[in-house]
Amino acid sequence: MNTSYDFDVIVVGSGMSGGWVAKEMCERGYKVAVLDRGIPLEHGDGYITEHAAPWEMPNRGLVSKEEAARDYEHVKKCYAFSEYTKHNFINDRENPFAVKDGKRFDWIRSARVGGKSLLWHRQSYRMSEADFEANKKDGHGCDWPIRYDDLAPWYDYVEKFVGISGSVENLPQLPDGVFQKPFEMNSVEKDAKVKVEEKYPGRKIIMGRCAHLTEPTDEQIELGRGPCQSRNQCQRGCSWGGYFSSLSATLPAADRTGNMTLIPNVQVQEVLHDNATGKASGVHMVDTETLQHVRITARVVFVCASTLATAHILLNSKSAKYPRGIGNVGAALGHYLMDHISDVGAYAEVEGYEDVYYQGRRPTGIYVPRFRNVTEPHEGFLRGYGFQGGAERANWWNATSKKGVGEDFKKAIRRPGTWRFGLGGFGEMLPAFENHVSLSKTTKDRWGMPLLEVSCAYGENELKMKDDMEKTAIEILRAAGFKTVHGFKNESFPGIAIHEMGTARMGHDPKDSYLNKFNQCHEVPNLFVTDGAAMASTACQNPSLTFMALSARAAHFAADQMKAGVL
Repeated sequence: MNTSYDFDVIVVGSGMSGGWVAKEMCERGYKVAVLDRGIPLEHGDGYITEHAAPWEMPNRGLVSKEEAARDYEHVKKCYAFSEYTKHNFINDRENPFAVKDGKRFDWIRSARVGGKSLLWHRQSYRMSEADFEANKKDGHGCDWPIRYDDLAPWYDYVEKFVGISGSVENLPQLPDGVFQKPFEMNSVEKDAKVKVEEKYPGRKIIMGRCAHLTEPTDEQIELGRGPCQSRNQCQRGCSWGGYFSSLSATLPAADRTGNMTLIPNVQVQEVLHDNATGKASGVHMVDTETLQHVRITARVVFVCASTLATAHILLNSKSAKYPRGIGNVGAALGHYLMDHISDVGAYAEVEGYEDVYYQGRRPTGIYVPRFRNVTEPHEGFLRGYGFQGGAERANWWNATSKKGVGEDFKKAIRRPGTWRFGLGGFGEMLPAFENHVSLSKTTKDRWGMPLLEVSCAYGENELKMKDDMEKTAIEILRAAGFKTVHGFKNESFPGIAIHEMGTARMGHDPKDSYLNKFNQCHEVPNLFVTDGAAMASTACQNPSLTFMALSARAAHFAADQMKAGVL
C-alpha cells in the first residue's frame, strides 16, 4: 500500500446509506467512487412507467404467475412488486442465494442504482433513548455504544435535507423531529383517534411520518425537488422528487460537487487488506457485463451495500490475517441477523360516513406508536410493536370480482363503496447469535463469488408478541366504535418486512461486535459500515431514518480523521 490512491473514498452501495456517505464526503472535498451492482437509472427520464395508465401496460399492471414464479421467487412477495416496478427489482433466478437449516428467508433486492431507496414506503421514525438502552437493560444483544443524544443532532441534520412530513406529539418512545406540514387524517381516522385515546390514554393515533415534501425548502427546490403530488405511485419513480430517494437527492448533491465517480454494474467481491499497515487498501470487483476483474484503491472504504450484501462482502474479504473475513476476530460478523415481525393486525368494516370522501391518494397513513411495555406492561414478552394503517373507501377495483357489464354497471362502480379501516403491525425482533449468514463452501454465483447462505427464524419472544399484536389491533378498532372487526395473523418469515438488520453490529467490544461507536471496524480503522448491518437492535420503528443519521455521522467522523491525517 502506497500513498497514491485511485480515490480518497470508496463507497460500496448507492442507496439509503451509501448516498448519504457520498454526499457528505464529496461536499467535504474528497474524491469519491460510488460502486453499485445495479443498472444505472436517470432520475426523471428513467422512470419509464411513472405516468403509464393500466391500459398502456401489456398486462394492465400485473405480472404473470409464470414469470413471477420463474424470475421473482422472493421479490414477488413485496408490496411494491408489479408490472410497473418489476424492472427495478433484482431477478432472483439470476442472482440466487441459499437458505440453511430449513429456515425460509425472503431477501428483497433492488436491481438499480439508488437501491431500495427507490422502492421503500418512506415511513421515517426516530429510535428513542429506551431503544438504545434496551439491550443493556434486558440482556439481549450487546450494549449500543451510542445513545439517543449522540444521534439526535444527526437526525435533525438528515431530516432537514430529506424532508419529513409529520406532527409534534411529545412522546418519549417516538421522539419528534424536524418536520414539514403533516398530511391530514380523513374523517374516519379523526373520529377513531378521539374514541381510542379516550378509552386507552396510552395508545395514540398520529399521522404517519414520511419522507414526502409538503413545504419544500430552498435547498430542496434547488436540487429540483417539488411538493408531493399525492399520487401514491412512488415506487414507479417520482420525477418531481416529492419523495426522498438517493437518486433524487443525495446522489445529485454529491454529483454537483464534481467529486463523485459513479460506477454501476459492478459486483464488489471483497475489501482488500494490507497486512503491513493494518488498513483496507481498496476493493476487488467484477464488471457484471464484461466479467472483467478490477481493483481500485482508496484511503477509506465504506461498505453500505445493504445488510446481507454487506455481510456477504465482508465475510468474503479474506486474507492471511483475517481468514474468516476482514476484521473478523470475534463472534459478531455474519451473526445476529434481525428483521421486524409483520403480517399481523386487524381490519374493520366501517358503517356510515357515506357523505364524506378524501382528495388525492395520500402517500402515508396513520401510525400507532409503541405502547406495549411503555405505557402498558406485558409480562409475556420483551420489547414492543407499533401499527400502521388507516381508513379508506372501496373503489372501482372491487368491481373486478363482481358480475356486471354495460352502462349501468359502469355508473355503479363510479360510486365509492363502504369504508374500511386496517391496522398492520411491526414488532421488534431480539438479536440472537444463531440467526446468521455464511458463505457456501460448494456453490458460487456466475461471477465466481460464493453464494450467501441465510439461517434465520423468529423466536419464542417474537411469536408471543405476534399473538398480542393481533389481540390489541382488534381492541383498538373496537374501541374506535367499529362493530365488524376481523383479526389476522398470517404465517410470515424474516426478510419480508424488508427491515433486515444486524450481521456487523456496533458495540464496545471486538469480541461480540464488529463496529465501534462511529461505525468504524474495531480492527481495521479505515473501514466503515453504516447500513442496516451496523444495527445492534431493531426497535420497532421503520429503520431507514436511523441508517441515514448513522451514515452522515460516520462520514463526518471519517472526514475529520482524514483531515487530521489519522486515516
